[in-house]
This record gives sequence, structure tokens and C-alpha cells, in this order.
Amino acid sequence: ATALLGVLLLVGAALGVVAAMVHAHRQAQSAADLAALAAASALGRGGDACAVAARIATANDARLDDCEVTGREVVVEVTVTGPRWLGQTEDLGRVLGPA
Repeated sequence: ATALLGVLLLVGAALGVVAAMVHAHRQAQSAADLAALAAASALGRGGDACAVAARIATANDARLDDCEVTGREVVVEVTVTGPRWLGQTEDLGRVLGPA
């Protein structure tokens, strides 16, 4: 019975970490989407696309790691802080740009 309780506790903790990772991934995806759209809009109006992307990423609890403007295209890379599990050292990131 004690061993089963230990296994259930481990499985519950693992599920909690997986749920947190999925949440962080979705957060990074949303932040990248919004930053890229805002940057493209700013670029269309003649503004500083990367400054707008950084502001939007920060407002969505993400960090803008890279922003490249090539002609009329903007590619952004954002990172959000994710859960740490079994020695994981990297945060979760998302790159969004023209497909």
C-alpha cells in the first residue's frame, strides 16, 4: 500500500509538471503570435517593428529573444519561463514568422 501511494504521488507530480509545460508552451505560442502580429502592423505603419514586438512580448510575460525584419516580413522568437523537471535547464521558446 505504501509503494502504491508513492507511485501515485510520483505520477501526480509528473502530471502536474506536464500540465505546467503545456501551459508555458501555449503562453509562448500566444506571445509569439501577438508579438509578430503587432510587429507586422507597426512595420506597415512605418514604425519600429521590433520595439513593438518587445513591448507586446513583455506584456504577455515573455521575453523577446530575437526579431528580424526582412523587407515586409518580421520573424520573432520569444521565451517564457517554464517548469523545471529532472534537471531541465532551458526555458520554453517559440519562433514565429512567415510560413
